Amino acid sequence: MHAGKLVFTQLMEFAPWHTFRRLVTKYRGDFNVRTFSCLDQFLCMAFAQLTYRESLRDIEACLRAQPTKLYHMGLRGNVSRSALADANESRDWRIYAEFAQALIRIARRLYAREPLGINLHETIYALDSTTIDLCLSLFPWASFRQTKAAVKLHTLLDLRGGIPTFIHISDGKLHDVNVLDLLLPEPGAFYVMDRGYLDFERLYILHQAGSFFVTRAKSNFKFKRIGSRPVDKASGLICDQTIELTVFYSRQGYPGRLRRIRYRDDEGRRLVFLSNHMTLPAITICELYRLRWQVELFFKWIKQHLRIKRFFGTSENAVKTQVWIAVSVYVMVAIVRKRLALDLSLHSMLQILSVTPFEKVPLLQLLTDLDTLSNLDLNSNQLKLL
Repeated sequence: MHAGKLVFTQLMEFAPWHTFRRLVTKYRGDFNVRTFSCLDQFLCMAFAQLTYRESLRDIEACLRAQPTKLYHMGLRGNVSRSALADANESRDWRIYAEFAQALIRIARRLYAREPLGINLHETIYALDSTTIDLCLSLFPWASFRQTKAAVKLHTLLDLRGGIPTFIHISDGKLHDVNVLDLLLPEPGAFYVMDRGYLDFERLYILHQAGSFFVTRAKSNFKFKRIGSRPVDKASGLICDQTIELTVFYSRQGYPGRLRRIRYRDDEGRRLVFLSNHMTLPAITICELYRLRWQVELFFKWIKQHLRIKRFFGTSENAVKTQVWIAVSVYVMVAIVRKRLALDLSLHSMLQILSVTPFEKVPLLQLLTDLDTLSNLDLNSNQLKLL
């Protein structure tokens, strides 16, 4: 990587383009395409994510303002609003979904030893969803309510590094608990979820697969206490019990025993946790649930810094394409951060990259030069995920 390359080009070099070409061939993405390939589409959309473009016309105007640099960015086709709109409507979104998964696999290997602040070596996932409101007249396929449309991003976040390992895009009507049917449980891993995922039959499937879960109990939860363990009440713990379910259908769904932990947090709220791990210290179970907040931070982060609240197309294919390319850009920046051993947050990196895509500065120098950082208007009050 030399100084003669554009910053945008240097960033894109961290992606496995051999995988991208294989996926384009697999889904025939460039079949009968003459001028604007899937690669051109991806690079234009990635540029829009990095530089906070608001519309297709905005993308076209910014790229056409630098005609001598487009070839060096990797763009070979003629950049136009209509070509990009047609590509978003017609090119199979699965190309970009599987490409994002390839980037995710790379990032997970890089962040596998990332510290979590608790003494656990197992993989820890947080499962949650976020809703993106849409206009029903423009997005009729994403029906949510009588006068409202929405899409949901169901995300399984690897808490080591904040890397999304599973994303499912649905309309707003899909209940969160149904996403458990789409997961392939990983033996030995922890799944941390809120009360929206409390379905004992589905949780028992996780248990039978050798996975562990931590979730919250509902207020009308019925059970029978089998035994209790001593707890240190100075740590906020109230009780640590082994229980069995007493409601008929709940017991049919989960015939085994569960662990029930009551905890009082610093604000005086009393929380009740359920888990199928019987040997882990009770305070560690509480700490695991506290880490679930990272998935909420992830949703806030991508909504603030990536273009997923305003879409460039109205079809289901265009929406999914934009979301998966946004995820690809997020993961690519996370890969750069780890491979270059940077101390910057992803927010600061994106702020720098957003104003320097056409510069010819070595990427490492750009992201480590204190003089460069001091000349950029970085808002330190913004959310920092990493």
